[in-house]
Amino acid sequence: MDQYQEIKQGEKGAIISIGAYIVLSGLKLAAGYGFASAALVADGFNNLTDIIASTAVLIGLRISQKPPDNDHPYGHFRAETIAALIASFIMATVGIQVLISAGKSLFEDHSTAPNLITAWVALGAAACMAGVYVYNRKLAKRINNQALMAAAKDNLSDALVSIGAAVGIIGSQLGLPWLDPVAALAVGLIICKTAWDIFYSSTHALTDGFNENELNTLRGTIERTRGVRSIKDIKARVHGSNVLIDVVVGVDPELSLVESHRISDEIERRMERKHNIMSVHVHVEPLSFEETEARLAESTRPN
Repeated sequence: MDQYQEIKQGEKGAIISIGAYIVLSGLKLAAGYGFASAALVADGFNNLTDIIASTAVLIGLRISQKPPDNDHPYGHFRAETIAALIASFIMATVGIQVLISAGKSLFEDHSTAPNLITAWVALGAAACMAGVYVYNRKLAKRINNQALMAAAKDNLSDALVSIGAAVGIIGSQLGLPWLDPVAALAVGLIICKTAWDIFYSSTHALTDGFNENELNTLRGTIERTRGVRSIKDIKARVHGSNVLIDVVVGVDPELSLVESHRISDEIERRMERKHNIMSVHVHVEPLSFEETEARLAESTRPN
């Protein structure tokens, strides 16, 4: 299965998420407004933002399947990242609105506790989203799709949010009515936190940021390739769900062009086999006499 077929598979998870969020948001908002639960209303608005976020992931996945063209020689894989960035702004706006509404609710009369039905709605929704999370997580791991894995993590956070809403509702039934708006505040904070995490990861990828520890891991794999004497430079960046690597390796200056090319091929094979990275640009340079002498002296130096 090539990367375009894998992206196509990822659409299934996004579609399932959208369907679940449409049903659950409608159910939560109807029950929340009908039975006076601020926490469940906030959770319903949270799912509305999730519809937008999952739709953005789906659109990004479909655009990223377009093959390279004259304007996009590397393909359209970053469409996933741009869609996620747009979704983060929408989620942040709704999160702030939920916080404002919950804050006002704290100062209102709480003599009437929400109906216990709303707690069962929240717990049922949590179980549903837990199931969607398990499905999307397995699918994302199987096809190695970062966008779908992010959606799966959002599914898990939604399950936890619904559990928190249920706790607030049950607490209000036990004579602590202020727990319901407090739970709504917690939901608003989780929405904003999720929006920030998506915004940060998206902007980090779009500005060619890359995790330093992961880069060191990739460096170690290349250094252990037979024939590689040193790594003069290595860079990596995220392109949608793909990783692009540019590396300059130093080799024995006595090697032939054919032998140097063999080392490049071996690096590419190892990166694909160990890290599922298919795009590696290797530049081979002969070590200078001084570099060769320095490395020889280092290798023979007593510990």
